[in-house]
Amino acid sequence: MHMVTSNVVGWFLFSLCQLLVLVLSSGDGLAQAGSIKHSPSDVVKRYVELDHKGARLDAMSAETVASYTGWNEEPAWGHVVVTRGFVVAEQYRQWEVIDRLEVIIPVTFQVIGSVYLETAGFVQRVETEEVRFRVKGVKNRWKIVEPMLPPHVGQKRMVNFARDAWVKETDPTKRDRLGVLQEELRKAKE
Repeated sequence: MHMVTSNVVGWFLFSLCQLLVLVLSSGDGLAQAGSIKHSPSDVVKRYVELDHKGARLDAMSAETVASYTGWNEEPAWGHVVVTRGFVVAEQYRQWEVIDRLEVIIPVTFQVIGSVYLETAGFVQRVETEEVRFRVKGVKNRWKIVEPMLPPHVGQKRMVNFARDAWVKETDPTKRDRLGVLQEELRKAKE
């Protein structure tokens, strides 16, 4: 029995090593995020998608978007822009091309308002916001170099974020405020 088990494990490890060699030799199989071989709009789209999902709401998850930007740290934002959605201009004809390693890619956000973190207050402000992301080729990778803007988080994620804060809060006054915030965010319309 012991001999059969070690043979199975050995075969499994050998197969796993072969698979790893195959994937690594396939070139794009494990391509770095933002490779200059891909469209710069891919970097902008991925950054905005992660932001929409709340990746910049806490320090631990903020690291996931850091590889897409030319800056290492962000300021402590006092507010979060709440969005219903966004559209990234994916066709180069929609971009402003500075040169072959620098472009400006517009992103349109459907904003519904802002949450102010210190007071847990929501200010509804329905508008379409266009942000122009400057993307440069840096060390064979596309990087967003500007603008550095506050988090633009989706409405559903912001409701869940407020609910999580409400669950963890022990102060009754702050807890009440977070409950009100959840309701305001749920009811916010375009």
